[in-house]
Amino acid sequence: MIELRHLRLIQVLAATGNMTAAAQRLSLTQSALSHQLRELEERLGVLLVDRSCRPLRLTQAGDILEAVAHQVVPQVETALERLQAMAKGRAGRLAIASECHNCLHWLAPKLRRFRSCFPEVEVDFIFWTRFDALPALLDKDVDLVLTPDNRFAPNVRWVPLFPYEMRLATAPEHPLAHRPWVMPQDLAEETLLVYPVERSRLDVFSRFLWPAGREPKRVRTVDSTFLLLELVALGQGVAALPDWVCRGACHEGRIATVPFGEEGLLGTLWAALREEMADLPYFHALLSLLQEDALPASASFPMQKTAEAKKGERA
Repeated sequence: MIELRHLRLIQVLAATGNMTAAAQRLSLTQSALSHQLRELEERLGVLLVDRSCRPLRLTQAGDILEAVAHQVVPQVETALERLQAMAKGRAGRLAIASECHNCLHWLAPKLRRFRSCFPEVEVDFIFWTRFDALPALLDKDVDLVLTPDNRFAPNVRWVPLFPYEMRLATAPEHPLAHRPWVMPQDLAEETLLVYPVERSRLDVFSRFLWPAGREPKRVRTVDSTFLLLELVALGQGVAALPDWVCRGACHEGRIATVPFGEEGLLGTLWAALREEMADLPYFHALLSLLQEDALPASASFPMQKTAEAKKGERA
């Protein structure tokens, strides 16, 4: 019954107290403004403006409507501006879930650069440490998932970000630290420190131990990468970690790393997003940032050659 133009009309009449001035502000002729006002009063069955006063004054009914307009009009205008920005790909929501427990220090500066280019995009970040984030992506609870686990899902686009090598992290004095590589049977008497996710989604089990029919002596779950590295350094267990995560602790001499097998255990960090989001400009911009100089340093260690490098030397 009441349209946004009617609310704006009441607002302007209250502010100007003059039909001519109100018409000019609304870019209407005075007769068009008068017609709109009469139409609104007829719809509501009440007078909204006391025309006998100079300047014009709203009636009690007009005051009620003007109070509504004061609340509603700014909200609608803000929503329309945001919708227009969304239509042009300048605004929206970007909820990121990470199954990569060690991505925050790499991701944070990239998100700062992204926000400087797209300040109207609301960014949220979730560490999905104990759950599978892909169903949340499909349910639209999150918009982007960072994961090393690329698997089929309907209407999901997978974008590769960067490759890495999983390595066995040990204390420097650990016997396995001096091996050129480790084999599945080498972990039979070890405490393996892992993140709190299903073992089937951990490469050290699915791609290294289980194909050889092997299990570690003990498995201990650890929530954070920082704590996991500290426990490794203290000799409380060994861990399977991406090479770039271990780099700092390795260079400080607190831990050592060894390849898994002669061929190494290689992986890729992926970004998963719904297909309908893929063409939004701010998604393109973010993915470009994530792929640009993806690693803070080379994925291999200058002080410790990878299994691939050693194989090349032998060739």
